[in-house]
Amino acid sequence: MEERSQEEIKTAVFGGGCFWCTEAVFSSLKGVKSVMPGYTGGTVVDPTYEQVSNGNTGHIESIKIAYDPAVISYSDLLAVFFNTHDPTTPNRQGADIGTQYQSAIFYADAGQRTAAEALIKELNDSKAYDNQVITLVRPLEKFYDAEDYHREYFKHHPDQRYCQIVIQPKLDKLQHQFAALLK
Repeated sequence: MEERSQEEIKTAVFGGGCFWCTEAVFSSLKGVKSVMPGYTGGTVVDPTYEQVSNGNTGHIESIKIAYDPAVISYSDLLAVFFNTHDPTTPNRQGADIGTQYQSAIFYADAGQRTAAEALIKELNDSKAYDNQVITLVRPLEKFYDAEDYHREYFKHHPDQRYCQIVIQPKLDKLQHQFAALLK
């Protein structure tokens, strides 16, 4: 298959709780070229993990996905996003609690915004969840890459307890629900 040019590669940015989890999920998908954990949505310039972890910077642990829309659509990415975390809980995902774990979509253009808002409306109207989807939909401003030790965390630490208890079940769910989208 011919390699796509940089202009044809698109970006999606999601905050769905711990970025170790979301990076592992989205790295498994066909058409995803790279996934970078990081921080976005806050006020501190070039924040550190420690600063973001205290919950006072306004940043959300997020991932920046570089993907080939000829292989995987933004709609598919949204479907995976909404099915691999809880978009109904404010400021938490499982045991991870704080504003840095909010469910959020940071859109790069009007098309992404429209797609995200339409899907949230559809999920709420259909009562897909017991509670309302409260995922934030905000414009993508500055994304700060996380420190090196956060990159490919699951790949490098698959036997770590957090990875086994929290990340592996998400990957199992992904395999079960989205097998056709996996590499």
